[in-house]
Amino acid sequence: MRPLTPPPPTLDIRGLRITLPGTARPVLDGVDLHVAAGETVALVGESGSGKTLTSRSALGLLPPGATIEGAVRVSGQDVLTMNTAQLRALRTGTVSMIFQDPRAALNPMRRIGDFLTESVTLTRSMSRTDAAARATELLQAVGLDDTALRRYPGQVSGGMLQRVMIAAALMGDPALLLADEPTTALDVTTQAEVIALLARLRERFATGLLFVTHDLDLAAAISDRVYVMYAGRIAESGPAEALFARPRHPYTSALLASAPRLDAPPGRLAAIDGQPPDLRKELHGCPFADRCHLATEICDDQAAEPLPAPGRPHQRAACHHSDRLEGSSADA
Repeated sequence: MRPLTPPPPTLDIRGLRITLPGTARPVLDGVDLHVAAGETVALVGESGSGKTLTSRSALGLLPPGATIEGAVRVSGQDVLTMNTAQLRALRTGTVSMIFQDPRAALNPMRRIGDFLTESVTLTRSMSRTDAAARATELLQAVGLDDTALRRYPGQVSGGMLQRVMIAAALMGDPALLLADEPTTALDVTTQAEVIALLARLRERFATGLLFVTHDLDLAAAISDRVYVMYAGRIAESGPAEALFARPRHPYTSALLASAPRLDAPPGRLAAIDGQPPDLRKELHGCPFADRCHLATEICDDQAAEPLPAPGRPHQRAACHHSDRLEGSSADA
């Protein structure tokens, strides 16, 4: 019997490099990232690192005038070569995005039911009756009842609106969900509810989920694997548990050290000195070198390739000195 060919990743980004007019270096520089069906992958990093641009590349939403290299494939289809009609079909059936602020995405003058059903009735030839039934099913899946269909956005809370946004994202039965800081505008309790909901829905619908966040605790709570991004490059990637327990890149280690912990002793939080590199200046070495306590001359001259950590082939770090980090397998 011929072995079965494994399905392609839901999202497969290879060597993505995007350069904008007026910049001296790419805003994304050789990004590799993949999400399997039913898998949750977190993309973390500070503001301006390129997280949102990476996620939006899966929708073909790229800045005008950009120079683009590499490949972005969703369920085996090359997004970067799609025409307008193909991109429209991709955005209404294959990939959906959950945005930060649900109130900014909803028309306050239209009922929630209209928002949920309009896209599938216009683009997928679904009848209004079937669309309403689908909307009711998904509202129940996110913990709401069909009375929400008749309400206006101003009549429900922020947490309920984010649940509506999640239901809307699932209306087209997508293979991939993109969640761009989906809990930023919510209180801590509602954040936890939304995170638990996303985890349940991923299992139920076998949808791949790319979760974009700057919050390390959220990334640890929801993800199977994590990519840490810095200055348009992937600094480190690997299984969530291993990466957070024993980071192999100084940037990841510094991020974890600067995060507040309930069990930490009193005192000032650690901070990462310096600033990310300016897009108007060229980079020849590691983008984190100016802020890194492990940096040596090679770091200024030559960027490191993302290599597997010793004894952990699925955890990769783009660092010349990952073996010098405290708690490395070399020190064990």
